[in-house]
Amino acid sequence: MAEQPHRPVLLEEVVEAMNIRENGYYLDATAGRGGHVAAILEQLGTTGRILAIDRDPQAVAAVTERFSGDPRVTVKQANFSSLASVVEQGECFNGILFDFGVSSPQLDDATRGFSFMQDGPLDMRMNPTDHPSAAEWLATAEQHEIRDVLRRFGEERHAHRIAWAIVDARAEMPIETTAQLVAVIKKVVPAREQGKHPATKSFQAIRIRINKELEEISDVLPVALNALCDGGRLLAISFHSLEDRIVKRFMRDEARGDDLPKEIPIRDADRTPGLRLVGKPVRASANEVAQNPRARSAILRVAERVIVDREVA
Repeated sequence: MAEQPHRPVLLEEVVEAMNIRENGYYLDATAGRGGHVAAILEQLGTTGRILAIDRDPQAVAAVTERFSGDPRVTVKQANFSSLASVVEQGECFNGILFDFGVSSPQLDDATRGFSFMQDGPLDMRMNPTDHPSAAEWLATAEQHEIRDVLRRFGEERHAHRIAWAIVDARAEMPIETTAQLVAVIKKVVPAREQGKHPATKSFQAIRIRINKELEEISDVLPVALNALCDGGRLLAISFHSLEDRIVKRFMRDEARGDDLPKEIPIRDADRTPGLRLVGKPVRASANEVAQNPRARSAILRVAERVIVDREVA
């Protein structure tokens, strides 16, 4: 049975914020199963184009199949860190979209190892050809390293206790499945608030570590800015504070302009900003959250590439 396309978060909000031109060129840097791509395509004319990329080969295959009959769509597999090599020399985009974090299809597929709700191989790699997997990393990581990852990327207050339990458990038997890891965590984490699974933060932290997600975000945002046409929009959807903090600071700093030492006397009006903030951060409506609980933590930030005065530049 063919996989049913899922509805991406903040779909209408993304389409509106993208300020789509019929003949524009757009980049969906986290194509997933192509939901945002399809919505943008509906606003494009025959000369409009979309470049859809994803690091997950399953997502690339799904998007390639979904849009195989539309010449306006180009699909490529790439990590954020290699975005510069994917963009053709001299080309620019009228809009770039990032939808950070793990996707619903990845969570729903037990064989990918992202979910603590289903038993499967302890993998968590967005690109299965990358190494190490979660199981490989947990098999060799020092206790203090595991603790630091759980604290930094999961904000897990029981990080020390969980790290100790993992090291203790793996001495008896390799931790190779999600169910094994969940069992280890449950043994040492006190009962949490209602509706919160005790492994939530640990799985998030390990997934972020395995895929180097925060480093990839920090690296790709400046590349995306350089790839925007004058007046092009940069859209970023984050799902937790660590992602959103990086996006917020980047957009704020670029909107502020040149990062010069405080002792240099320069007025704010004389700085050269790269971006202009567009509106306030957008969150999913109550209706969308009711239909898709994953949207509950989503936050969309939008900025626009400042039009350069070519005579002055």
